[in-house]
Amino acid sequence: MEIKNHYVVIMAGGVGSRLWPMSRTANPKQFHDLMGIGKSLLRQTFERFNGICPIENFYIVTSHEYADLVKKQLPELTDDQVLTEPDRRNTGPCVAYACFKIEDLNKEAVITIAAADHYIINEENFRQTIMLGVKQAQSSDCLITLGIKPTRPDTGYGYIQFTDSNETIDAKIKKVKTFAEKPDLEHAKQFLESGDFYWNSGIFIWSVKSVLKGIEKHMPHTNGLFSEGRGFYNTPKEKAFINTIYQQCKNLSIDYGLMEKAKNVFVILSDFGWSDLGTWGSLYSHIAKDENQNAVVGKNIRFYNSSGNMVNVAREKLVVIQGLEDYIVVESEGILLICKKEDEQKIKQFVNDIKLEKGDKYI
Repeated sequence: MEIKNHYVVIMAGGVGSRLWPMSRTANPKQFHDLMGIGKSLLRQTFERFNGICPIENFYIVTSHEYADLVKKQLPELTDDQVLTEPDRRNTGPCVAYACFKIEDLNKEAVITIAAADHYIINEENFRQTIMLGVKQAQSSDCLITLGIKPTRPDTGYGYIQFTDSNETIDAKIKKVKTFAEKPDLEHAKQFLESGDFYWNSGIFIWSVKSVLKGIEKHMPHTNGLFSEGRGFYNTPKEKAFINTIYQQCKNLSIDYGLMEKAKNVFVILSDFGWSDLGTWGSLYSHIAKDENQNAVVGKNIRFYNSSGNMVNVAREKLVVIQGLEDYIVVESEGILLICKKEDEQKIKQFVNDIKLEKGDKYI
């Protein structure tokens, strides 16, 4: 059921270098059909919220260089619903921009913030969870994040420790006790065993009143810049104003700038099958496997004596793989990556090295 005061902001400005060479600066991962289902990650994210948020209440925040990609993949939206950032300054300024703009339109707004690159298995459960968060945000001064029930001691995610609360409308909404950065394996195992730590999904829900009050208190520099734009938002002067102040914005995440400092933070305990699809390994875990545990995106791939591989190639490419075990094989626009799955964290280093040696051509 749509709620007229519900707004959805999708953050779609990242580069996603850990999914190189498919994800590149000119065309990053959120605009690709990484799952081989005929829809980009951005399109899937948009459709996931469609029906619980009016079309006119969607906003996409992206880099200015991706505006045309967004409009092509989401033709339902107007130009004014695509907010372009002139510089990458992390999620703090991104969220502030969208929330100040929405406040100018509707001071009773409740806003869900989501990234464009998340994968959700149970979308109906997801929508119910979002609606629960919207109702909580409408009824109290709170900042809500969705916590994901951990299934393994993962060292690639941040964690949220929670405690019971009598301030919420549902038992699944808990008070946040602390945020924990990405842990080492030993601490991740302890978090999993304790039962009171969930993964931090980076999906947020809040009223525009609560979030702007929090930004004013905990992110004064950011607040000072964006509050100067009151009177410019949703006018022809908005773009020039944003282009001017972004140069002064600090590179600051909304997690560090606001959520880890505020006292009115709550987490909804969620279990709808979630991944941020940040790496080829995370993608591997969500793609159907053959009898030898090879995960494939592509139509013309033959394996001989090979198992446990993640292969992503263009549909028209014929690829023959013999004798590989637990490798990532990705071909995209003339670039071929062959890397052990266990070493996928080195892909960022590969990208940095190539940039130094070859410039931006392959990045």
